[in-house]
Amino acid sequence: MPHNVPSFDELMEAAQRSAVHLEMRDQYAVGDEADDFNTWLSTRHRDTDPASEYWAPWTDMISRAVARGVVVRRARIVSEPVTDYIRYEHAGTVVNVAAGEQVRWLPRQRAVDLMLPGADLWIFDGVQVLFNHFTGDGNWADPDMELRTEPGIVKQCSDAFEAVWERAIPHDQYEIR
Repeated sequence: MPHNVPSFDELMEAAQRSAVHLEMRDQYAVGDEADDFNTWLSTRHRDTDPASEYWAPWTDMISRAVARGVVVRRARIVSEPVTDYIRYEHAGTVVNVAAGEQVRWLPRQRAVDLMLPGADLWIFDGVQVLFNHFTGDGNWADPDMELRTEPGIVKQCSDAFEAVWERAIPHDQYEIR
């Protein structure tokens, strides 16, 4: 990202009302979670300690946001049967929820008539969209993030997120298939 664009952490720390995340991939391969994912693949055990070295930076940031009144929501669109990566994500979602996130899952077949953005994204306070760009194999692309503030783009993305959220299944009710 150009130097004048805030980092993700800065955007989250500046959020005052809302931060919503739309995830639409069935597989990610980002380096900072590769070891954790490989451990889960071999053991089917996931670190679910919010205070662990792996989770603490995230849970601390989300907890601070929620404490100042930010509503943090995450919606995941998934193919069924789900990939091992989605099973891994599902196993760790208890930590997202413990930090204060609301999380829902939408089976891809229930999203076919929704107009969705071409990339995963975060929307902050309904005025900024941070697109996350990935390579075909799920790693971060270069550039990996793109911040947009045009009202039309923000509205389209917000409308898409809300349509997904309305149909999606709360985490505690979603059963992996």
